[in-house]
Amino acid sequence: MKIFINPGHMPGVDSGAVNDKYGVTEAGIVKEIGAGVQQYLNRVGYDCLLVQSDNLCGESPNYTNICTSANGWQADLFLSIHCNAAAAEEAQGTETLVYSSDSAEVCGLAECIQNQIVQSLGTVDRGVKERPGLAVLRETDMPAVLVETAFITNEEDVQLLMNRKDEFARAIARGVTDYVAQKG
Repeated sequence: MKIFINPGHMPGVDSGAVNDKYGVTEAGIVKEIGAGVQQYLNRVGYDCLLVQSDNLCGESPNYTNICTSANGWQADLFLSIHCNAAAAEEAQGTETLVYSSDSAEVCGLAECIQNQIVQSLGTVDRGVKERPGLAVLRETDMPAVLVETAFITNEEDVQLLMNRKDEFARAIARGVTDYVAQKG
């Protein structure tokens, strides 16, 4: 099983969402979560490639092209890991995004990851949602999900993101292994 892990954004280039109160960035948080996911999935024998780049489909030629890399590596699964953000500070929780809810395979992966995060960390369950406009979901050849772990702009969620990154990583990895076990 080959799993391509893409922590969103790119430290030093595009920080993604920011929580100024705590001085934390989405790029930094998801880099650590992604490394943890890779470590846990390697332990169970999966081959993982982790690439954090701000070049999703060729728009930033100086950086690794995420979709081309995942497709060229012939990954079996694609995981993009992000933190959510909103102007409304009360917005909180976890959601997992898919290109289309018509794919039982992709939705199965998304639901396994979503369930593990919600159960393990007690985040608000915002569900699995369609986002056909996202390049990493649209341009990859394998089942792909984008995990919005929690809201970096919400006080409760940012505490989880800062202090329980390893638990997010374990939950995402368990979601993948749950999916693979279900798939048979």
